[in-house]
Amino acid sequence: MTLIIAGVVRAPPENLEAFRPHMLAMLAASRAEEGCLEYAYAEDVADPGLIRVFEVWRDQAALDAHFQTPHMVEWRSHWPQFGVSDRRLFAYEIASERPL
Repeated sequence: MTLIIAGVVRAPPENLEAFRPHMLAMLAASRAEEGCLEYAYAEDVADPGLIRVFEVWRDQAALDAHFQTPHMVEWRSHWPQFGVSDRRLFAYEIASERPL
């Protein structure tokens, strides 16, 4: 069953430019993983420092493998340096999809 991960993390707006290379590295490594169908971050234009997270995984096994990757460990190691906080992510199990 396909999983969508959606939610937010927050970083001080003044840290985002320095944090951006780490976000790009995480995106590239995650998108290259087996079972990753989509992986994206977006800054909320109405709330500076709020980063919206959107991921699509083939199944729970692919997501579980993602959590064990070296780039995930490295990604999380950068959070304190850049003031990342307020992580609120949710998993949604998707049985089907259709275009709107």
